[in-house]
Amino acid sequence: MPEPADPAADPAAASVRDRDAVLHAVSSAVLAVTRHLSVREVLQVIVRSAARLLDAKYAALGVPDDDGAFAEFVAEGISDEQWEAIGPTPRQHGMLGAMLREGTPVRLPDIRRDPRFEWWPKAHPILKDFLGVPITDGDTVLGIIFLSNKRTPGGFDEADEELLTLFAAHAAIAITNARLYERGRELTVVEERTRMARELHDAVSQKLFSLRLTARAAAALARTDPERAAEAIERVERMAGEALTELRAVIVELRPAELDRHGLVESLRKQAALLDRLHPMTVTFTTEGEPPGDRGLDLAPEIEVAVLRVTQEALHNAVRHARAARIDVRLAHREDALVLEVADDGAGFDEAGVHGLGLPSMGDRAQAVGGTLTVSSVPGRGTTVRLEVPA
Repeated sequence: MPEPADPAADPAAASVRDRDAVLHAVSSAVLAVTRHLSVREVLQVIVRSAARLLDAKYAALGVPDDDGAFAEFVAEGISDEQWEAIGPTPRQHGMLGAMLREGTPVRLPDIRRDPRFEWWPKAHPILKDFLGVPITDGDTVLGIIFLSNKRTPGGFDEADEELLTLFAAHAAIAITNARLYERGRELTVVEERTRMARELHDAVSQKLFSLRLTARAAAALARTDPERAAEAIERVERMAGEALTELRAVIVELRPAELDRHGLVESLRKQAALLDRLHPMTVTFTTEGEPPGDRGLDLAPEIEVAVLRVTQEALHNAVRHARAARIDVRLAHREDALVLEVADDGAGFDEAGVHGLGLPSMGDRAQAVGGTLTVSSVPGRGTTVRLEVPA
């Protein structure tokens, strides 16, 4: 009587298992969209799933922009410290640029021996066996996903390429859906802001009209009936206080759109990355501790707005006035406080002789949310802006 076939040795069964593994990995990315994550978070899920699926030490996914760089670039297998040492997001050159232009899969036993390979930054990990696949929507290349240094011996084979190609096709759907979701949120935010603008206009107009009439009455009574004039002035003061409270509440609700789209950490990261691409100095962003939004560490909306605006003002000053070679943005969660530091190695200034640079505005923002702002600067040795807010 013949022995039963070993399912593990059946190529057809192995193929089914591989495709099941792909679908399971893809489902993680698709579920990420249904949990209303940002595009970047969806990309991170895709990269992590691909690395696990094909047993690769390193994985990355880049979404190109129109300026020769990448609007988004996420990687698996590289720590934050390594990223900081490597430097800015890569440009569209070498193998990455070739894949974007050619739009076809690339599988190599050693990427360093391919003529399209150019160079890596000094701190970049050494990549050897390489598998890259474009992520396409029709004829449009949405991005590229690539893996390197397969943990099992032998490198990537044809079956791996087929699996990653299938995975990339489903990843394109996840990316497109995430983008559509973000655009839908943007439209919702615009509609809500339009509604609030109308309400703000109505509320302010009514308050100011009432204040004007009451102030006129007080002025008319000042000479003939001082007691009633004093009562009218008290009403003016009370109404002004009510108007200020309403305005502050609306201003808090009118938070920057990027905070709704990406959250505080990613908004700061994008701000630093943009300046790093546009200006000759190096601009970095790092986090320490549990960032806002992780494990229940949620900040009040007004605090997020204050941190973002202070960062933007400090970066603006450093870029325009400091003549710096490097600007470092650091966000740290320490006990019950969130600490932001924007430090540059530029010209610095004499603190006693400076009255501009938006310092009063930054101080007011810090004070309004119960925080503190300190600015330390020494001529010739750079400037550090430090904001500490309750968290």
